Amino acid sequence: MPIFTKPLTTNVKSWSDLDLDFQSHPITKDIVKKKDIEAVKRSVKNLVLTNRYDRPFNPELGSNILAMLFEPVSPTSATVLKDRIEEVITNYEPRAIINDIQIFGDIDRNGYEVSIFFTPLNSIDPVQIDLFLERLR
Repeated sequence: MPIFTKPLTTNVKSWSDLDLDFQSHPITKDIVKKKDIEAVKRSVKNLVLTNRYDRPFNPELGSNILAMLFEPVSPTSATVLKDRIEEVITNYEPRAIINDIQIFGDIDRNGYEVSIFFTPLNSIDPVQIDLFLERLR
């Protein structure tokens, strides 16, 4: 007697976001999309670099860390930056589970080197985003 098995199905969601570089696809001439892990990476980076009140209908969205970059580089400022980055990712990006955030002050360049380590929901591989935060004149 043959045994029939039901095919395994996975409950994996796929994500896509617009590429904010607004590059057009060479064949379809449509805007290129960022998909899956690249979409989550772009979203995390945008959240970190967004100030509060930058989004007209969602003024609370953003980390507001760019305002802190006018302070002198210090361990206290680095701790506050870390807390704000963690807060904005936790509150506004449910697709990312934070593993670690490392912030190193660079006094010579008057900025901070930031490494964000997170795991996307549908993945077991951790992802790293490196940013250099400095004030713009």
